[in-house]
Amino acid sequence: MKSATGLTGSGSRDWAVQRISAIVLALYTVVVLGWIATHSGFGYEQWYGFMMTLPMRLFSLLAVVSLAGHAWVGLWTVLTDYVTVRQMGAGANGLRLVLQSAMVIAVIVFTVWALQIFWH
Repeated sequence: MKSATGLTGSGSRDWAVQRISAIVLALYTVVVLGWIATHSGFGYEQWYGFMMTLPMRLFSLLAVVSLAGHAWVGLWTVLTDYVTVRQMGAGANGLRLVLQSAMVIAVIVFTVWALQIFWH
């Protein structure tokens, strides 16, 4: 059965999205923290210069998309596993729909916002 709100419609593909996005986010963290560690006393101009280079803008785009996919799969999994009729009663399906809708809207809004920051 395919899910209407799952990211890929397949548990194994969702698993792969979660793992690959985690690797991308870990690498992004290492790169940013590495730059911070090697540039003590940097100011806004240096930070802006680093983050607005084409490689960092592309890497940031990849990180933002990875974060969106990671959040989508993770939150969808938590909501479908724990907000159930068996655990919460008759209102669980409606609550899960509201929470999943809010999640989808939040992920889309934050992704568009991040893209506007890096590609203004």
